[in-house]
Amino acid sequence: MRSIDDARSLGYRYHGNGPHTEIPAPRTIKLSRRFYEQFGDETSNELVDVLNNMDTTYRAELRDFIELSFEKFEARIERRIAQQGADLRTEFRTDLSALRVEMRELKADLVKWMFLFWTGTALANVLLR
Repeated sequence: MRSIDDARSLGYRYHGNGPHTEIPAPRTIKLSRRFYEQFGDETSNELVDVLNNMDTTYRAELRDFIELSFEKFEARIERRIAQQGADLRTEFRTDLSALRVEMRELKADLVKWMFLFWTGTALANVLLR
């Protein structure tokens, strides 16, 4: 229970371990007895009702604003992830193409050296006989 005279109360109680397990605690404004004596029970109760309604309305608006902001943030993150994925795929294809070219060059060099080794060996065998 919330009181103007006592601001130690919290807006939410925590139950459970998950990230979305907060349960809103009911907030009821309680005015001091002196306030009731000064302005009367009817006026004081009307003020309490108005303040409680304002609190509920502002909380609902804040919740809607936070949800909308989170949805925008989530959409922005998803776009960035998609863009990063496309960039990575493009970079991977480019690097893979460069690797294939390098492997072809290496294969050509290897065949050239193998041919030189085989011809040298064959020539040495012919000369030694």
